[in-house]
Amino acid sequence: MVPDEEQDRRREPRTRWAAQSGVFLAVAFVAAGVCGALQPATGIPPEVLQLTQFGPAVAVAAVALLWPGRIRNRLAGTLPARGRGQAGREGRDPVLGRAALLLTPVLITALCAGGGLLTTGSLPVTAPAALVAHPVALVVVAQLVGACGEEIGWRCCLQPLLRSRFGPLAASVLVGAAWGLWHVPALSQGPAYAAGFLLATVTMSVILGLALEHVRSNRLLLAGGFHTLVNLGMLFVTDEKSPAAAPMVVFGAACLAAAVPWIVSARRTVASPDRITAATTPTAC
Repeated sequence: MVPDEEQDRRREPRTRWAAQSGVFLAVAFVAAGVCGALQPATGIPPEVLQLTQFGPAVAVAAVALLWPGRIRNRLAGTLPARGRGQAGREGRDPVLGRAALLLTPVLITALCAGGGLLTTGSLPVTAPAALVAHPVALVVVAQLVGACGEEIGWRCCLQPLLRSRFGPLAASVLVGAAWGLWHVPALSQGPAYAAGFLLATVTMSVILGLALEHVRSNRLLLAGGFHTLVNLGMLFVTDEKSPAAAPMVVFGAACLAAAVPWIVSARRTVASPDRITAATTPTAC
C-alpha cells in the first residue's frame, strides 16, 4: 500500500470507521439469517453449500453502497494483481507464506485426527462414498464458493477496516471473535462446545490475518482456499456434526497449536528491521 493511501486511512474519522464496522456486522448477521431461512426452498443440500455463508458478501455490498469512496481501499488486493511484476515486488517471503498458509489446514486436520484418536480411541472418518449423492468435485467447488462468500467479508473487508485502527494481531482477534459469534447455531451447543468453536475461529483468524498482512493480490482466493481446506478436513476427518463438546475442543486446540508458529514468525518479523523495511517498501499497492 502506498503512503498516501495509508495516511488517508489514518485520517479517517473514528465515527466513520465505527459506522462501517457496525453496518457490516449488522448486515452480515441479518443477511445470514435470511439466507438460512431461504435454504430449504432452494433445495440445495446444506452439506454441499450453506447459503448463510453469503451473509458477509451481502454486508460488503451494503458498505460499498454507503461508503463507495472507501470500499476500493478496503478490498485492495482481493483479486489477482494486474501487471506481470506484482509477484516479484511482493518478494520471496509472501510466496512462501502463501504455500505455508494453504498447508496449515493439513496440519490442523492431522492434529484433529490425532486428538480424536487420543480422546476417543477412534477416528471419525467420513469416506467420500458416503456422499455418493453429491460428487466430491461438486462438494469441493461449492465449499470454495461458500468460503469465498464469507472471506470477502471477514478477511478482505472487515480485517483491513479494523487493521486501520489496530495492529494486525489485535485486528485478527477481533475479526475472529466476530466470525465466531456470527455462527449462532454453534454457540447454542453448550459452553464447552462454544468455547472450543470460538477458540478455533479466533486462532484461524490470527493465522489468516498474519499470513495475509503483506500479501497484495489474490487475498480472496488464499483466504477462501484456507477456509475450504479446513471445512473439508472437518467434513471428512472430524465429526463436525456431533453435538459432543470434545471434538470441537480438540478442533480449537488444533487451531491454536497451528497458530503458534505464525505468531512466533510475526514477532520475529517485527523484531527484524531489515524484514520490516523489505515488507513495507511502498512498491505494492
